[in-house]
Amino acid sequence: MGSASIRVLVVDDYAPWRGFVSNMLKKQPELEVVGCACDGLAAVEQAEQLQPDLILLDIGLPNLNGIEAATRIREISPTSRILFVSENRSVDIAEKALSTGAGGYVVKSDGASDLLAAIKAVINGKRFVSASMANHFLVSATLSAAQVSLSWVVMFISGMA
Repeated sequence: MGSASIRVLVVDDYAPWRGFVSNMLKKQPELEVVGCACDGLAAVEQAEQLQPDLILLDIGLPNLNGIEAATRIREISPTSRILFVSENRSVDIAEKALSTGAGGYVVKSDGASDLLAAIKAVINGKRFVSASMANHFLVSATLSAAQVSLSWVVMFISGMA
């Protein structure tokens, strides 16, 4: 991650987790925690005011869930990158979260091992999904590529390509 400070907003309704993440990030010289929020509406407000480089965003938030907050944040702070950090292991929820334009999805139980790598990936414009969920996304990507290849074969055979 470069020498410039990466400004981070931490959003989670569970205060001990916010504290854990903030303390972990403060040990990284290139990261600066510029704010914390405990609900989705506060996340949107702080994103607009602070224009952080990165927002670590939980999904199960009061007042406005993280997915809805991400959608609003995309409009008011389009350069902020979003990394979801949630205890939710539902593939459907993760896909919905990533469909907001978020750069990654980290399962909280994988946070100690995955969070810094996820931050680095997302800041560098790459996608990141926790190891515990990665198999699904790898299979989906492989199937999508296979479907595209198959559609080209069908078009070629039918004389459309």
